[in-house]
Amino acid sequence: MEDVCEGKDFSFPKQEEKILLFWDTIQAFKTQLERTEHRPEYVFYDGPPFATGLPHYGHILAGTIKDVVTRYQSMNGYHVTRRFGWDCHGIPVEYEIDKKLGIKSQDDVLSMGIDRYNEECRSIVTTYVKEWEDIVTRTGRWIDFKNDYKTMNPQFMEVIWWVFSQLCDKGLVYRGFKVMPYSTGCKTPLSNFETGLNYKDVMDPALYVSFSILGDPDNSALVAWTTTPWTLPSNLALCVNANFVYVKVKDKVTGAIFIVAESRLSELLQKLSAANPKSNSNKIDKVHSTQDNGSYELLEKFSGSSLVGIKYKPLFDYFPEFSEVAYRVLADNYVTDDSGTGIVHCAPAFGEDDYRVCITAGIIQKGEGLIVAVDSDGCFTEKICDFKGRYVKDVDKDIINLLKTKGRLVHIGNTKHSYPFCWRSDTPLIYRAVPSWFVAVEKIKDQLLKCNKQTYWVPGHVKDKRFHNWLENARDWAISRSRFWGTPLPIWISDDGVEKVVIDSIAKLETLSGIKVTDLHRHHIDHITIPSGRGLEFGVLRRVDDVFDCWFESGCMPYAYIHYPFENVELFENNFPGHFVAEGIDQTRGWFYTLMVISTALFGKPAFRNLICSGLVLAKDGKKMSKSLRNYPSPMEVINDYGAVQESSSCWSCRGTLTIVVDIVAVVVGRVGLLEIARFDRLVSSMKTRGVEGATGEQCS
Repeated sequence: MEDVCEGKDFSFPKQEEKILLFWDTIQAFKTQLERTEHRPEYVFYDGPPFATGLPHYGHILAGTIKDVVTRYQSMNGYHVTRRFGWDCHGIPVEYEIDKKLGIKSQDDVLSMGIDRYNEECRSIVTTYVKEWEDIVTRTGRWIDFKNDYKTMNPQFMEVIWWVFSQLCDKGLVYRGFKVMPYSTGCKTPLSNFETGLNYKDVMDPALYVSFSILGDPDNSALVAWTTTPWTLPSNLALCVNANFVYVKVKDKVTGAIFIVAESRLSELLQKLSAANPKSNSNKIDKVHSTQDNGSYELLEKFSGSSLVGIKYKPLFDYFPEFSEVAYRVLADNYVTDDSGTGIVHCAPAFGEDDYRVCITAGIIQKGEGLIVAVDSDGCFTEKICDFKGRYVKDVDKDIINLLKTKGRLVHIGNTKHSYPFCWRSDTPLIYRAVPSWFVAVEKIKDQLLKCNKQTYWVPGHVKDKRFHNWLENARDWAISRSRFWGTPLPIWISDDGVEKVVIDSIAKLETLSGIKVTDLHRHHIDHITIPSGRGLEFGVLRRVDDVFDCWFESGCMPYAYIHYPFENVELFENNFPGHFVAEGIDQTRGWFYTLMVISTALFGKPAFRNLICSGLVLAKDGKKMSKSLRNYPSPMEVINDYGAVQESSSCWSCRGTLTIVVDIVAVVVGRVGLLEIARFDRLVSSMKTRGVEGATGEQCS
C-alpha cells in the first residue's frame, strides 16, 4: 500500500497530478466510453466558447458542474458522449484580425480580399486550444478534445443552412430594417445580449431644441430634449403623449413662446432661470396656478391629442423629399414625463420607437423609403452635406453651434447616464437602422412559453422569472450580419429580385450550380451563381452578402455537432430534447435563449430537458474579471500552488480570489429522471463559506 504523506509535506497539486497520470495511463475516460457504448444515451450539450481567449474561473465553475453530472450519469450505466466545442466565427475573431492588420473599415477588407482576410481569421481560431485543454484537464474534467466540434467545419455549417431553410419553409424568416445597437468600432450591429455586456456611466450633452410651428400666429415653438445631437439632422417628426396636458408659456424677457408638457415645465424653467440671472426664479414653482409668473407668463393649456398633426419648420434642409409627409406631430404612449419636455424628436433611422411611430404614421414605409444618413463606419453620408464623412460623435459640438446660429437652441447642459459600449472595441454604440434577415420570434412566443414549462431548471426561479420574462417580451431576432468570417446566408437572388432560392445542403448547391463545393465560407462560394429557372434571358442568381450571427450558429449546436439530418438520424430523434446543459446565468439571454428559439421553431420542443444555471464569478472587488484590469490571478497559477480541489479556506483569503471548484455535495436523480443538484443553495453556501467574493444574491441565489 502506498504511504500517505501527511502534514506540511503533503501537496494537493502533486497528489492531483499523480491521479491525472494514473487516469491517463489506464485511459480511464476512453475505457469508460467504450464500456458504456451500447448502453442508453444520456445526451449532454457543451456550449462552445471562443478559443481566442483563455478560460477563466467562470468556465471552470460551469465545467465542474458539467463534469459532476456527466460522471454520475455514466456511473448510473448511461453512455455519455462529452465532446468539447469551439465557437469559431463572429466579432471576437474579426476584431483580433482588425487589430493585427490595422483594418479600420469594411473597404479595407475588400481591398485586401475576403479570401486573405478569412484565412487570417481561420489562422487564429485555435490560438489557445492547447491552453484550454491543459487547464480543463488539470481541473480533472473528463471531456473529449480530440473529437471536438467546430462551428467553422463544413458539416456544422451545412446543418446551419438546413435549419435556416426549415425556418424559411415555415414562414418564419423575413427581411427588413431594424434599428439596432450598432458598433462603429466593429462595424456591425450587436444583439441585445451583447449590448448589455458593457454599460458605462458617461456625460453627454443635453439639449433643449425649439421647433417653430408653421403658421402659428404667436410664433410659438415646440421644445424637445435630446442627448444625441448628431441625430437631429435626420429628424422627421415630433412625438407627444396624447394623454398628457401641455402648456404654452411666454418668456417676458425674450418674447419667445414655448410648448412643453405641464409636468416638465418647472424643470425647464429652472434650467432657463439658472442660465439667465435676470429671470425671477423664486416663483417658478407657481407657474401651474397663475397666469403671470415673474419672467414667464402662462398663456394656454391643452391636451396632447390636440397637438397631433401640427406641422413645424425642419431644423435642417437635408430631407426635402419628405416635406409633404414629415415634419409633423405624432402621438404615442412611449413618450414619458420622467425626463425631457414630454416632446420627443423622432429620427426613424436611429431610434427603435422613432422608426415604429413613423411607419405607423406613414412617414416612411416598412422595408423601404428609409434613408440612413450614417454609414457603416459611423460617419455621415453625403446626404448630410455639411458634415459628410465625419464621425457622428465628433460632430455634436458643430451641430450645437449651428443650432445656436439658427436661434433654435433653448438650453444646453450635460447629463450623466448609463450608456452601452461595444464589448469588444469599447467604443460607444449608436442606434442605427440596418437591413437584416429576421426570425419572426414574436409569431412563436406562445410556443416558446409552453416549451419553457417543459424544462427543469436549477435554480427554478431563473426559469420561472428571469427566463420566462425574457421569452414573454421576446422580439423578432435579427440573425444576419454584414461581416466576412461566418457561415454565409444560403440565399441566392436574381438581379431583379423576383427569384429567390434557399439552399439547404451542399449537394443542392452543387446540383443547381454545377460546381463542386468543399468549403462554405464566403471566399469559397460568393462567386458561385445559379442559373435562373425562368430561362437564360433572366441571367443568374447571386448570393446575398450577409453571414449568420454566431449566436444563431451556437443555437443550432444540438443538430449541427452530429451533422443531423445528414447523419445520426436515429441517435438524434431517439434522444431529443437533450438531457442536460449547464452554463452561467448570463446565458439566459444568450445560448439558452437561442437553443430554445430554434428548437421550438423546428420541432415545437425545447432543446434540453434539464438545466443548471450557475452564478457569475466575479473578482474580489465585485467587478467582472478582466485581463486588462488584472484583477484576478491565472487559474493555472492558483492550481499549481493550491491544487484544483483542496478544501482549506485560508489560502483563498490570503489569495484574495475565488475558489476554482465548489463542493457539490451530491447528485440526486429526481422524479421521471429530472436532474437535481442537492439543493443549489448548498452550493452557494459552500461558495460563501470558502471565501468566495462578489457572488451577489441575484447572481447565485
